[in-house]
Amino acid sequence: MTALPTPTLALFDLDHTLLDGDGDDLWCRFLLRHDLVPAEVQVRNEQLGADYRAGQVSVEAFSAFYACLLAGRSPAEWRPWQDRFLAEEIRPRLPPAAHALVASHRAAGHLLVLTTASNRVIAERSALELGFAHCLATELALVDGVFSGQVQGMPNMREGKVHRLQAWLQQQGLAPAALAGAFFYSDSINDLPLLSRVGHPVAVNPDAQLQRHALAKGWHVLDVLGQAEKEA
Repeated sequence: MTALPTPTLALFDLDHTLLDGDGDDLWCRFLLRHDLVPAEVQVRNEQLGADYRAGQVSVEAFSAFYACLLAGRSPAEWRPWQDRFLAEEIRPRLPPAAHALVASHRAAGHLLVLTTASNRVIAERSALELGFAHCLATELALVDGVFSGQVQGMPNMREGKVHRLQAWLQQQGLAPAALAGAFFYSDSINDLPLLSRVGHPVAVNPDAQLQRHALAKGWHVLDVLGQAEKEA
């Protein structure tokens, strides 16, 4: 019996890659506007954002802060707010070029996966909006049907993106070697572990550190949000 060919993976980060903005920051500001969290969380939000962009925030601190914002409510209680967040904040920030990039890989028959450090509550509507059937995100713990404010399992960030993807490949019956032919699009130095594992790393709207690394490695550089493309 002839084995089925391994599908080509097309992996995408979300924030500042396909989304013109940072979903975690947008979500926090959205919650503040609607008085769903205390006003003082904005200071911590801004600090975490700066530390993340510099590649200096710890995985645990980043994930725990955004998890705690959801504590005390059930998934059903958050659902209408997720819908509003998509309509008010996310959909206007998904440019045509982002949709087109995803669509080009879909048309090529590639297996599309959105992989983001954001938790699933923040990211899942974006994944659906972009047409992803598979979304790897940081998972949140539930206690008695209510979000506890804790992360469940390994956060999908830095090396965690590699480990979570490898576990997902195993669940899908795909060999780890699938990464050798995979595309991965990301803007952030935080995604260097996974970018370094795939056969086709693409730095999208890269931060300064990733820009330097991409130039040194000869990686392709793509400006999806500005719709201007250039070679590294």
